[in-house]
Parts: sequence; C-alpha cells; structure tokens
Amino acid sequence: MKILYLVRHAKSDWGNENISDIDRPLNNRGYRDAHLMSSLMKEKKIHPDLIISSPAVRAVSTALVFCRNLNLSYSDILINHNLYQTTLKQYVEIVTQFDNRFNTIMLFAHNPVISDLANFLTAPVMESMPTCCVTGIRPQADCNDWKNFSGQKGELFFYDLPKNHNGIR
Repeated sequence: MKILYLVRHAKSDWGNENISDIDRPLNNRGYRDAHLMSSLMKEKKIHPDLIISSPAVRAVSTALVFCRNLNLSYSDILINHNLYQTTLKQYVEIVTQFDNRFNTIMLFAHNPVISDLANFLTAPVMESMPTCCVTGIRPQADCNDWKNFSGQKGELFFYDLPKNHNGIR
C-alpha cells in the first residue's frame, strides 16, 4: 500500500527583503514547529522510505529537521525543482512518477499548491494547510503503483499541525 505524507514547509523568515524567495530561511518559530511535528511523527512511528522536497531553503530546512528527528539520512532527501512555483498538474505528475520501490513518501512543498494537492487526492476537507501542517493520504483501495495513486479519491487518515500542540510549543 502506498502512503503519501504532505508537509507544508515551516514558518519562514520575512525579515530580510533582499533575500530572494527561494532563499528565504525558516524563522525561530519555524524551526521549533518543524522539531515539534517531526518528533510527533517519530512518536507515531511514521518512517518514510523517501523524502522529496522543493529546492526552496525553507522547504529543504524543514525536511532536514524531519530527517534528523526521524533518524533518516540526509541523503534520503530528493530535491525536485518542479515543486517550486508550479501548478497542481505538475504536483500530480510528480506523485504518479514516484518510484514504486518506495511505499511511504513524505513531500515538502508550498501553499497554495500543496493544499490543492491534498484536496485533489481526497475529498476536499481544508481550505489551506497552515505552515508545518502534516497530512497523511492513502488510497481507499489497495494501491501498489504510484501511477494509480491520483486516479481515485484517497483517505485523509492523518492531519496535524503545530497549533494543536500549543502547550508543547
């Protein structure tokens, strides 16, 4: 069975207007939230086979924190340039081209397209994924080929965000 986790990058730092969008880093809250959410994923024994990230610094930084806390190698991160400033159609194409050797993939990317992808793959349930929000999607029928993953409405079986853990922040 194929499982896809979608992670919107954590909160970015808008303090320096001279930094290009792709180079914008995480702010302190972003790092805290990434550590929080990845630690919660570890507690739930969620262990992706592969991590795919947009090339934007804020997305890669979020993915690196998740790798560290999930005891994954940084070499498990695949950078996909088509996840930055693109369309829902491109995101769907990326998912359907995943290597079938990997059953559980965690994808780090940007709004609004990552929220659009979550809603496209499931019955629409959310307007917008907040920063560092994690969703888990699996197909309703047994699916062993990523090519078929987007051909049916999947089940949103996991949805969590830092705001749900205010006492921990």
